[in-house]
Amino acid sequence: MTSCALWSLLKELCQGLLKVLRRSDHPLCQSTCLETLRILSRDKRVLGPVTTKEGILTLAGLARIHVVGHDGEPLEEAQSAEEERVVVEALKCLCNVVFNSVPAQQVGADVKLAEGLCARLPSVSSSHHEVGLFSLRLLFLLSALRTDVRGMLQKEAGAVRLLTDILERTLDVRWVGPYEAEAPKPEALPISSENNELAMEALKALFNITMSDSSDEDNDHQLRLIAGIMRHLLMLKTHTEDKTEEAHSHTINLLSNLPVRCLDVLIDIPVQGGMETYGGKNMDVVQILLDFMEKRIDKGTNYKEGLTPVLSLMTESSRYHREIRRYLKAQVLPPLKDVKERPEIGCTVRNKLVRLMTHVDMAVKQGAAEFLFVLCKESVDNLLKYTGYGNAAGLLMARGLLAGGRGETQYSSDEDSDTEEYKSAKPFINPITGHIELPMPNPMEEMTEEQKEYEAQKLVKMIDELSRKELIRPMGVRKDGTLAPLGEAIHECSPPPSSDSDSD
Repeated sequence: MTSCALWSLLKELCQGLLKVLRRSDHPLCQSTCLETLRILSRDKRVLGPVTTKEGILTLAGLARIHVVGHDGEPLEEAQSAEEERVVVEALKCLCNVVFNSVPAQQVGADVKLAEGLCARLPSVSSSHHEVGLFSLRLLFLLSALRTDVRGMLQKEAGAVRLLTDILERTLDVRWVGPYEAEAPKPEALPISSENNELAMEALKALFNITMSDSSDEDNDHQLRLIAGIMRHLLMLKTHTEDKTEEAHSHTINLLSNLPVRCLDVLIDIPVQGGMETYGGKNMDVVQILLDFMEKRIDKGTNYKEGLTPVLSLMTESSRYHREIRRYLKAQVLPPLKDVKERPEIGCTVRNKLVRLMTHVDMAVKQGAAEFLFVLCKESVDNLLKYTGYGNAAGLLMARGLLAGGRGETQYSSDEDSDTEEYKSAKPFINPITGHIELPMPNPMEEMTEEQKEYEAQKLVKMIDELSRKELIRPMGVRKDGTLAPLGEAIHECSPPPSSDSDSD
């Protein structure tokens, strides 16, 4: 049998299963058909019959999703274990179909499947675990794959509030202040695996929905509540270290979507108190973010997806919140004392970040450089002190700061003082490498003048040949700090010709 004939038969099987599902009201028959359909729905090539409006509405009905505006009485929630199994299998089928089929995504948007799911969200924590789990997963898929559904969920369906309520219930949040959750007790049990699963799916759906414009200050209360819950989640533990790291990863992704002004909730903890050095702000969560970042660096893989979100979050929060920047500066860039080694050599957080400044992935390289630049209050001189010119060149070129200066953000006027060790070593530091180099023997010391001239001419010829073949392109720095071809840069920086007049 050819593959085309096989796919045709499988499509017919899908069509037949749908017919049986529309006619039968026996839970065992329904669950068996749905299990078969779930397996078939993993293959995009046989999904045709299921991706129609009729097919989606059939599955939605079996999943007990109230689809507004279509024929039929509102369906009651499943009562028996057999009926719940039907609901779960129908939800799994819908997840597969929506994920694998663009037409199904369009039909789901047309029949307002996401709106029907929102009606179920208030009972997610109290219903059968898998019903709640796959309802949230389907909501996540719909919001991830359709921007119009995302906007509707945010503006019309009130999904942000509904998902926030789910997080409060599953994480057992107890408020002790406007946006301050009670700290978990040392003897508290880890989050149960079921509640953790529900929370992760709710976080993923919230991430999609909050990707829409969140600049409206009228939403600040709801967004600050989310930030407070995220702070609470970062303080919690799950049954395994991997699950805890996964929870922290989703939390950081969601925090990155929130307006940076709302992140003050992470450190403004009046009831539990903070550190006098940082204006009474609580830095526990900032330290957790820093530890998370270092773990991701140490893993050495998947930097783009695993590391850049936390780098971006700490960069923007440091740029906007002075206390966060001051704390992170103290942890990442403490006052320099030993400058005998290159900045990228060693096992400190600074060393690890400086190594990333020359990473092959542009997003990773820019993320690490931007974070350190903000910690230095966007001062080129301060950045070079901690990284060396060679490591910072990429950022400075992109910012047009090769000639020095500052970035555009305004920071407080307090200045960092250098240690006595650094002050005494500073005259001997190589600004390119950022460390003290041992004196190198002069290779021209024993050459005659004729040999020196010969080597110089040889070097000029080599550079000229490479330039002609366009293997290299000599560059210079303009007055504004940006790069330009060497001839153009020299011409721009040359003094204007003097006047021929002899008059005084």
